[in-house]
Amino acid sequence: MSIIPYVLAVIVLSVVILRARYGSFRNFSRIVFADGGHVQGEETEEREKKQNLLRWVTTVDHKDIGLMYLVFGTAAALWGGVDAMMIRTELLTPAVDVWSEETYNALFTTHGLTMLFFFVTPVFFGMANYFLPLFVGADDLAFPRINAIAFWLLPPSLLLVRGGLLTEILARILGLGLPRSMLQLLYTLAPPATGWTLYTPLSTQLVNPQIDFMLLGLHLSGLSTMMGAINFIVTIFMKRGPDVDIGDLDIFTWSMLTTSGIILFAFPLLGSALLMLLLDRNFGTSFYAVEAGGSILYQNLFWFFGHPEVYIIFLPATGLMSTILPKFSGRKLFGFKFVVYSTLAIGVLSFGVWAHHMFTTGMDPRILTSFMIVSIAIAVPSAIKVFNWLTTMWKGNIRLTAPMLFSAGGLSLFVIGGITGVFLASIPIDVMYQDTYYVVGHFHMILMAIIPFQMFAASYYWFPIITERMYNQRLARLQAVLTSVGVFVTFMAFLILGALGMPRRFASYPPKFQFLNDVATIGAYIIGFSVLLWVYNMLHSLWFGDIVRDADVWDLKKTQQFTREWQAFEVRLAEKYGVTSPPPEETRAAAESQMVGDQKDEADTGSPKAFEDLSGVGRDVVVGAVAGFVGMMLMSAVLYVGSLLGVFQLAAFAELAELVGVQGSPSIGYFIFLGGGMTTWALLFVTFADFLPGEPLVRTGLVFAVVMLPGFFVAFYSGQSGLELVGYILVAFVAHLAYGTGLAATFKMLSGRLQTSLVHVSE
Repeated sequence: MSIIPYVLAVIVLSVVILRARYGSFRNFSRIVFADGGHVQGEETEEREKKQNLLRWVTTVDHKDIGLMYLVFGTAAALWGGVDAMMIRTELLTPAVDVWSEETYNALFTTHGLTMLFFFVTPVFFGMANYFLPLFVGADDLAFPRINAIAFWLLPPSLLLVRGGLLTEILARILGLGLPRSMLQLLYTLAPPATGWTLYTPLSTQLVNPQIDFMLLGLHLSGLSTMMGAINFIVTIFMKRGPDVDIGDLDIFTWSMLTTSGIILFAFPLLGSALLMLLLDRNFGTSFYAVEAGGSILYQNLFWFFGHPEVYIIFLPATGLMSTILPKFSGRKLFGFKFVVYSTLAIGVLSFGVWAHHMFTTGMDPRILTSFMIVSIAIAVPSAIKVFNWLTTMWKGNIRLTAPMLFSAGGLSLFVIGGITGVFLASIPIDVMYQDTYYVVGHFHMILMAIIPFQMFAASYYWFPIITERMYNQRLARLQAVLTSVGVFVTFMAFLILGALGMPRRFASYPPKFQFLNDVATIGAYIIGFSVLLWVYNMLHSLWFGDIVRDADVWDLKKTQQFTREWQAFEVRLAEKYGVTSPPPEETRAAAESQMVGDQKDEADTGSPKAFEDLSGVGRDVVVGAVAGFVGMMLMSAVLYVGSLLGVFQLAAFAELAELVGVQGSPSIGYFIFLGGGMTTWALLFVTFADFLPGEPLVRTGLVFAVVMLPGFFVAFYSGQSGLELVGYILVAFVAHLAYGTGLAATFKMLSGRLQTSLVHVSE
């Protein structure tokens, strides 16, 4: 097939884009591609930002590109998170009865690759794109166009890596009207099932051509990452403002500088290993043949990149922790220089630990001993950070905002993950726990506790700067607590499973491990639900959140931590609204005056406001009972449909009666169930409704559907397995959604009517 039509199409598309972007070719000809992509002359003036798609496609502004990184990384995280939920759903039962083993292996592969290459690094690069120039006093990154190219390499990279799933879905859709023979190519590109480490000889022997596309996609993502790293390094050293010395750099900038240095040394090894693997698969070379080094050669190359990669995604998170935690502790970071030195030490030591992934490969014990020593030694700079964070909090004025809850919760969980890592650095213990869930629990406890936690913390901390709005802080705190509980439950179960000897990477397992696997899955579902809360809070607040007019939203001026990005935000708000933030003294005086006013109101009425609020408790109980009854009727209808479908057994209500000590029929158990729905859950609704912004109807139903589902699963599970189990979970979810929605709608309607009638009576 000739490529001439495709070349012509690219040329025509390029002409259209340039014409639309610059208006005419005369304007385009004025641009000088010097200084790494900076434009000269009148083009250096800030362009008016057009609110259209073309602006986002052609922008070179560091803030715009940072936002695109963040959106892309979030989308990739949700996609990879769905993989994780599917994995845990399969592991609800010992047998392979939800997904096939091939599907499980593909999920295992794509989950790891998506999270490492397309979630964590892009999100941190997005934050660095947006804020690093503000921190160092630069107007933009050193190479704006290279910065844009680095981002736009990522979407096609993700599609190349995950294309097997997309082609399969497309083939099934087209198969409704086309014969299978015409879609054979699409069916051939199956999701890769090599495992995320791509170990040879499996990755060289599988005939799936999608693996070749995956290797190319990973290589492109590596090139993108290296472009971004070079941009950050040059910006920090060459584009700093005149008032910013190298010693004045903030801790997040130091973290990104160290991370970028690691990238320049580690990613070329990944690119080389992937290209050699691609050549072995397609051109008959023998880089990874047994006589040429085989799988051991590949493992050395991969892990020389792979373990520094752990610190590539770890160090920016520690920089965020060191940035955010002091703000809500009321103190500046304790031992700033030691935190910087520990960051640099980790950057150097990270290249001396890769072979601790290969303790069981038969390498010379003397070589392995050296890697064991360095692996244990690298825990020291990490411990320095932990002690500095704890000391920063010591005797501080701690405010339990959502960013602080994520920082404190992540710190405690990180300690658990870090200590288990020290154990695994010891050769005898590593040999004993090799390829068990102990290893999975260790690195997930670290990665989850320090990386997503700090991403959540940063999203809440910087949300006002990016959107000029404020999110629902109650819902954010609830999400922080749920995430901490979910991570602890899930990965502590992993550690226990590994200590008991459960192997990893298997879709089936011995029945004796089922209980702990179910516990881990419930914890994973809690994590998934908390992520949905975060997505909802971000999107709802983006459009409906309170507009921010005072830049000092976190009272940072009081502790002299009103840093550069917030100062720039204050200038932006002043230009937009013509107002400035009041001095800290006026803020404190206003707060004290408000407290005095509240106390005076209570003295005049003779009763505190809290006592007045209690007068409506009886009314709320009655309304809640009625609303609970309506919700239970809706829920019962869904469960009855589930019984007709064969995924829910009404006889399970008899077991509920026995659980509370009453011997009887399913009808007795149902009335107990009805009573609980009219009392306990109605009271819980009143509690959860406070956390939800806006009208608490469908959203409250979703909260109940997820929060109540684990308990329902335990109480009414009656031996379902396979697709029947999936149907049972879906029916239970829909039933609780119906209950919560009906409860909320009825409570809202009756409360509004009673409130109106009380007003008329008082008049």
